[in-house]
Amino acid sequence: MIDQYGRTINYLRLSVTDKCNLRCKYCMPEEGIEKVRHDDILTYEEITQVVETMSQMGVDKIRITGGEPLVRPGIVNLVSMLSRLDSVREVTMTTNGILLSGMAEDLKKAGLRRVNISLDSLNPARFKEMTRGGDLSKVIAGIDAAKRHGLTPIKLNVVLINGFNDDEIQDFVALTMDDEIDVRFIELMPIGEVAKWNKSQFVSNKIVLERMPELIPTISKDPSSPATYYKLPGGKGKVGLISPISCKFCDMCNRVRITSEGFLKQCLHSNEEIALRPLIKSIALLEHTLRRTVFEKPEEHQIEEGHVMTRNMVEVGG
Repeated sequence: MIDQYGRTINYLRLSVTDKCNLRCKYCMPEEGIEKVRHDDILTYEEITQVVETMSQMGVDKIRITGGEPLVRPGIVNLVSMLSRLDSVREVTMTTNGILLSGMAEDLKKAGLRRVNISLDSLNPARFKEMTRGGDLSKVIAGIDAAKRHGLTPIKLNVVLINGFNDDEIQDFVALTMDDEIDVRFIELMPIGEVAKWNKSQFVSNKIVLERMPELIPTISKDPSSPATYYKLPGGKGKVGLISPISCKFCDMCNRVRITSEGFLKQCLHSNEEIALRPLIKSIALLEHTLRRTVFEKPEEHQIEEGHVMTRNMVEVGG
C-alpha cells in the first residue's frame, strides 16, 4: 500500500489488549483506565482475517503490542496463526518482559521472530517506582530467556526522562558492549498522562551523544526505522536514538496501527480512528477502507502545543 506522499506502508503495529500488569506513570493514570469489555475486542480469528487482508495488500511485518500482550490468554496461538500467513514476513512483539521468562520458548516455537522489551531503569527501586510495583528481576529473567531461545536481536526501549533515568545513560549503553542487544532511547512524548507533566521532564536525545561522545554513527539495515543508530568501538550491539520531538522522522514512516477494539489509526499521535470490525464480513469493503485510509495517512505527526491525544498510550498500542 502506498499513501498520498509516496510512502510504502508495510508495517502494522497490532494491539491485542489494553490490559497491563504494570502501571507505568507515563503510560496510564495511577487509578488505571476503564477496561474494554472482552466482547468489544477483536477475536483472534478477526485479527487474523484483518492481518491476512492487509498482508495481501503489502503489509508483511507485524508487531504485536498492548497494553501488555502476554497477559491476553492464548497469545501463543495468535502468534502461530499470524506467522503461518503466507505473505507475512515476520511477527515480532513489544513486551514489558514480566511474563516472558515462562513463555519465550513457546513463543519462539509458534513463530515469533524477536522481542522489544520496555525497560526504563536498571535500578530495582526506580523501576518499581516508575512501574508502580514492577519487579526488575522478572524482566531480567525475561531478557535471559529471550536470548536463550533465540528471540533476537533483542531491543531494549528506554523512555528518557530528565531527573529520573538520565543518569543511567552510560549504564544502558554499556549493555551493548558485550551483548548483541540494541538499546534504544526514546524521547518522552506528550501523550495521555504525560501531557500533564512538567516540561522540565522532557529531554532531547542529544544528551545521549553529549554524555557518550565515543559513540560511532552506523547505518541501519532498515531505512524506514525511526532510530538513528550508533555503536561503541568494538561493541556487539547498537545504541538507537528515536527522537519524535526534537527530530521528526515522518518522511520515512511505513506503519499504521490497529487498536485492540479494531480501530485503524493512521498515526500514533492522531485522534482519528476508523472502525474495521463492522467491515470484516465484507473483504471487499474492508480492503477498500484500508486502501483509502492508508492513502490519506497524514504527512507528519502533530505533537505541537495545543494538540492533545485523547487516549493514553496503553489504550492505543504505541
